[in-house]
Amino acid sequence: MTQKYTQTMQVIDTLRKHGGYATLGELYHLVDTSSWKTKTPNESIRRIVQNSADIFRIQPGLWALEECRNEVLDKFDIVSKDNTDDSIFTHGYYQGLIIQIGNMKHYSTYVPAQDQHRKFLDKPLADICSSVILPNFSYDELTNRARTVDVIWFNERKMPNSFFEVEHTTDIQNSVAKFCDLSDFYSRFYIVAPQNRKEQFLKVMNRSAFKDMKDRIKFSSYETICEEYEMMCRLQTKTDMI
Repeated sequence: MTQKYTQTMQVIDTLRKHGGYATLGELYHLVDTSSWKTKTPNESIRRIVQNSADIFRIQPGLWALEECRNEVLDKFDIVSKDNTDDSIFTHGYYQGLIIQIGNMKHYSTYVPAQDQHRKFLDKPLADICSSVILPNFSYDELTNRARTVDVIWFNERKMPNSFFEVEHTTDIQNSVAKFCDLSDFYSRFYIVAPQNRKEQFLKVMNRSAFKDMKDRIKFSSYETICEEYEMMCRLQTKTDMI
């Protein structure tokens, strides 16, 4: 008797063909759901990766096959749970998600030259962002200050729309001070970090030295970044189907 080819099997096969891992956003595009009798195939894919014993979560928004666990973890140098290995993987991953969100929102995206060889999964950040060359949007002292910001989104006039600093373990105060130096721009400022660092962020922002920027610098957790990335992927999938 022929075994029924289920939706779960289809997702697993798609992961297998993609090297054993994929972001949820990638699965929205890669899985052929044309034969699925549902109006919400993306939600079905989400439920499958969350509930299948054959699939495990590497990071928020990133999933892999159990049969490929050792191979995938070795690929991303996740060989232990110490902070060094976690930080090496995490920083580039979330920079990559922020870049991808900006690209889907039609901003020009920038990543600093020193980070261009960092990997977002299997691709260098330089390959997914618009440029590693900072637009000459202001005086030299200000553009030089912006040059090391982890990710910047620029609008069509080449002016900075949003600045992002990913703070996995490093000092949040240094990034806040950098943002203060760029405060004359009509831009948004984000500290991106694990949710458990929000209390530390709030303590920094309550210091009198940063009172003028208290309402302008926002905290965005890793989970929030993943949710926005997945939302943008869902919207793009719907647009592609029109």
